[in-house]
Amino acid sequence: MKKILYILIAMLTFTSCEGWLDVAPNTDVPAKELFTTENGFMSSLAGLYIVMTEEDTYGRNLTFGLMEQLAQMYDKLPDGTSDRNSVYIYDRETSGAYNTKGVLANVWQQQYHTIANANNLLKWWDINAATVLTNETTRQMIRGEALALRAFLHFDLLRGWGPMHYAASEEAKEMKCMPYRTVADHSKQPLLSAREIVGLIVKDLHEARECMSFEKDLDLTNNGRQLRFNYHAINAMLARVYNYAGVKDSAAIYARMVIDECGLTLQSGNYNDPILSSEFVFGLSVHELKDNLSEYFAYGDKMQTKYYLNLSTLNAIFETVGSESEDMRAQGTAFHRNNEKQCAISLKYIDNDHEVIPLIRLPEMYYIACETSDEGRDAATYVNTVRNKRGISKAKDVACDTEEQRIVALNREYRKEFYGEGQYFWFLKTHGITGTLPHNAEVSLVEENFVFPLPDAEVEYGWTEGNEE
Repeated sequence: MKKILYILIAMLTFTSCEGWLDVAPNTDVPAKELFTTENGFMSSLAGLYIVMTEEDTYGRNLTFGLMEQLAQMYDKLPDGTSDRNSVYIYDRETSGAYNTKGVLANVWQQQYHTIANANNLLKWWDINAATVLTNETTRQMIRGEALALRAFLHFDLLRGWGPMHYAASEEAKEMKCMPYRTVADHSKQPLLSAREIVGLIVKDLHEARECMSFEKDLDLTNNGRQLRFNYHAINAMLARVYNYAGVKDSAAIYARMVIDECGLTLQSGNYNDPILSSEFVFGLSVHELKDNLSEYFAYGDKMQTKYYLNLSTLNAIFETVGSESEDMRAQGTAFHRNNEKQCAISLKYIDNDHEVIPLIRLPEMYYIACETSDEGRDAATYVNTVRNKRGISKAKDVACDTEEQRIVALNREYRKEFYGEGQYFWFLKTHGITGTLPHNAEVSLVEENFVFPLPDAEVEYGWTEGNEE
């Protein structure tokens, strides 16, 4: 992605020579001065969202990039490899191919980099907010968004470096996997168990929710709050985290709360809007998105050098026969097809006039409500509501009477609904689904493919066993 030009006040920079998470101020405005004005606090908060658009994380690798490659959603292979399984090489650097080890190290570093910025903001909020931020709503909003972002960032680290199928066993819950950083200094922080990480994420989200309670009645339709971590996005994250943790009753409550209260509705058409912009609960704004992503998504003769998939793969993902589908997610309004080359490319980042990368969308709440419903009839209603809105006839409604039926149905829907958004790989890991992928017989996933090893720098400089001085 082309570099986005911006002035980011209060950035922190990492210096691995002294420790993986050592930070030092790198700004023309000293923190003691920056956080003496409301504009300073707002600039620091805006900076968190800007940093999240970097390619190392949500500007590519945690959305349409690495996560989709791990789920084998593309037939494009990097130069230097003809082996799809080489994307799962996590233990050594690979030149001219995926180099997944290096990519994961960058993801880890950038996530904690942004977390450190959030922690710095929260530290100065504790010191100065009472006197500097005289408006109560503004004061609570800044703290609420910073806490929610800290939880959100840690949760995606947990999804990557945490255990396979967390909810399935006590052993998985006790796996030590990562630090939960609440400080902005260079101190080493211990690796915590997945159970402890989940508890801290939930704690931050509940505190954020309390701060943002002034938005309870917010209608997300066309007001810009979808581009910030709003009250409904916090509820959606609670649903996502509780579902991951297997706390079904709580997941159901928050998912249904978002469906009933956020003001958004499911779209039944995607013409000129393949990203389904009126359905996202939280997303990131990227200036000149199409130009920035032209290296990865573009029409023309060089289409096969981008993130393309073969038409046969597209048909397998969307259960389509030939070139026709009643599912709008597989039609020409969602994918550009090149029949001569027998390949296709998603339009989500080409015809995205809203210039938004979605991170939480309304259909996920329907899927969580399906998975956590007490009654099979209710579960089926939630998933079929989305399917019907996508153009699939009621005659093809799926049954969800058993847990197995629900997971089978949701497995199909996640790969369709969130194509190019990085969510399907997490679905497979959360539910412990291994084996051959339905859209690619060349790959058979095993548990080791889903658990990322700690980056070398964290092992060397962080707090691990044998390195606790």
